[in-house]
Amino acid sequence: MTSVAGPPPRLTVVRVTVDDPRVEPLLRELAHEYSTRYGRSADTELNRYPAAEFAPPHGELLLLLEGGEPVAGGAYRRYDGRTAELKRIWTHSGHRRRGLARRVVAELERSAAERGYRRIYLTTGPRQPEARGLYLATGYTPLFDMSADPETIGPLPFEKAL
Repeated sequence: MTSVAGPPPRLTVVRVTVDDPRVEPLLRELAHEYSTRYGRSADTELNRYPAAEFAPPHGELLLLLEGGEPVAGGAYRRYDGRTAELKRIWTHSGHRRRGLARRVVAELERSAAERGYRRIYLTTGPRQPEARGLYLATGYTPLFDMSADPETIGPLPFEKAL
């Protein structure tokens, strides 16, 4: 007997809070990525902002679920009165190269625009070339010298008008 695979599970977007158990893989994998790439504990970065900053009315944390399991996610917080700052963009290590991060960024931009933000700001680390590529591919303007060695810059800032 031959089995025929059905359609891939549908992606659903859920808005969550930092204490939702489904956020744990995002935090765990980001901590691993940060400590592996930068050789130090990720606690400082992951605990830099209170959880309330990623919740309405000024912020949002969302996950993409596939078959009920988190496969990607991200958040934004208020940077200033017209600008949201993207943070915590993540794709599960077992689900990369599927365009999920693009979907997360698009969902966050849509949500921020609905809340009245007119600009997105973000930074990514100099040792995260895939994140740099994502932001360039999704229309973000680099606010740094692209010809410089990223290690000499520190966090790489980007912006995008909504």
